[in-house]
Amino acid sequence: MANTTTAGKPITCRAAVARAAAAPLAIEEIVVDPPKSGELRIKIICTSLCHSDVTFLNLNVPPACFPRILGHEAVGVVESVGDGVTEVVEGDMVIPVFMSDCAECRDCKSKKSNLCTKYPFKLDPWMHDGSSRFRDLNGETIHHFMFVSSFAEYTVVHLANVIKLDPTIPPNRACLFACGVSTGVGAAWRSASVERGSTVAIFGLGSIGLAVAEGARMCGAARIIGVDVNPEKFELSKKFGVTDFIDSTSCGDKSVSQTINEMTDGGADYCFECVGRASLVEEAYACCRQGWGKTVVLGVDTPDAMLKFRSTELLVNGKTILGSLFGGLKPRSDIPILVKKYMDKELELDKFVTHEVGFEEINKAFDLLHQGKSLRCVIWMDK
Repeated sequence: MANTTTAGKPITCRAAVARAAAAPLAIEEIVVDPPKSGELRIKIICTSLCHSDVTFLNLNVPPACFPRILGHEAVGVVESVGDGVTEVVEGDMVIPVFMSDCAECRDCKSKKSNLCTKYPFKLDPWMHDGSSRFRDLNGETIHHFMFVSSFAEYTVVHLANVIKLDPTIPPNRACLFACGVSTGVGAAWRSASVERGSTVAIFGLGSIGLAVAEGARMCGAARIIGVDVNPEKFELSKKFGVTDFIDSTSCGDKSVSQTINEMTDGGADYCFECVGRASLVEEAYACCRQGWGKTVVLGVDTPDAMLKFRSTELLVNGKTILGSLFGGLKPRSDIPILVKKYMDKELELDKFVTHEVGFEEINKAFDLLHQGKSLRCVIWMDK
């Protein structure tokens, strides 16, 4: 049954708006227009803070764009739907996801790709049709972020970017499936296909790197080597399956890749770069094993960053290097599998959530992440 009170009408609600680079978010009243054809409007229950939100808040060159509503890890309830939407109805609990899955295009029908052709992933500030559903009380357009924009009490998302969710799952855990945890676990599980008994090296033990470790642990990796500049992370990383730790600032005359090659008698089977630095991608590639080693890139570097490899090295060593957007996961088919793994206690989510705050404290969540005190901070809209 349609929500006759608000369906088809604009909604005035609160949002945390990014109005300038590196400035605190401003909680203000905005107007959220009703969904167009193929879209739905969602009442956000809770949202978690991802490092990508921090990156884009601090960015002052394109694709930076202000004013903008950030946020892309969330769980909400469908408030109303646009024309043609039948897969979800008002009252359904859903996860909005930045990766589209239309289930119709060649890529979405293929098991080889998670990149939708019909609704491709972009960093531009609009809905898929090139327009916005947000405006402030003065009528100024407010821009979208990664097709989700969850730092608002209500948001509008296309059906291709929504996964229906079992309402019995705690929302403060389910929101993690929208980006970070899924990306890291998926990179080990789907992109790399980590094998039981294998050796894994992870560059960067932030939330993505620890999610890779969790995925590698689930896949049965025998040895998981964590690399970071902060030695205090080793104890924490043990909870995620990391067995060995390298402080990259204390390797002496040796590079990290040389150290790993010696530790593993020739290199790790799988290496993951989770920082977003070209030099670390090259280091990871240098210490994945010749013949079958895979280097998986998850970190987001600056748009002009370049990788440098000798052509003969690629030819002779027989290694693989690949990018892993959203961990290679196909949202419609793979997120439900991860949800089941969580419900079966195979995938452990509780250890990722280090803080929970109310919506009025959203800037505190940013501060905690800046200070390195938070993996995932869940922000409750009604807390």
